[in-house]
Amino acid sequence: MTEESAPIQDRPGVGPWPGGREEWPTESYYDPELLENGDSRNVIDRYRYWTMDAIVADLDEHRHPFHVAIENWQHDMNIGSIVRSANAFAADTVHIVGRRRWNKRGAMVTDRYQHVEHRETVADLVVWAQAEGLPIIAIDNVPGCVPLETFEWPERCVMLFGQEGPGLSAEAIEAAEAVVEITQYGSTRSINASAAAAVSMHNWVMQHSTLRPRQ
Repeated sequence: MTEESAPIQDRPGVGPWPGGREEWPTESYYDPELLENGDSRNVIDRYRYWTMDAIVADLDEHRHPFHVAIENWQHDMNIGSIVRSANAFAADTVHIVGRRRWNKRGAMVTDRYQHVEHRETVADLVVWAQAEGLPIIAIDNVPGCVPLETFEWPERCVMLFGQEGPGLSAEAIEAAEAVVEITQYGSTRSINASAAAAVSMHNWVMQHSTLRPRQ
């Protein structure tokens, strides 16, 4: 049973707006259908009962100036989770490089609110990034990497992630201005690609977000 089809009492969210129609809010960003039937979507309280278009427009007012790119040559299952994290950390846009189709299950419907674009090849991503003046920062654990703890993120950049298993392609590594590794302390050789993306985005937020209290 999907999020949309499950009975509202079995889903997270809120019920219909309390009171009758005469007590409904009148702002244009509210969705009459949600006010009447309740809002079970996976959104923060601020966006309860808002239309999807209104949520996207509001997010566009304060998205962070970093982008996320993911290579998609083998239909990686992690892409949906990376899109979800990009939405959580208010990334500007997610770029799917390679195969156009991707598994959206892990996105938990957040792709409706997150800008997602497609790039046929790494070369196409490079051309776009150069035109936008955005350095590409690769995240992988190959020789010569810069430890994440010591890396200073450019405020405007593209974080480029590889696939689970093979990691980034040689072309992607070559295209990057810097290659950053997430320092690990256990026995495993690598961490999950979606986890690496979330860690990297949060690290950027710790350095640049205007919402973070300054000392």
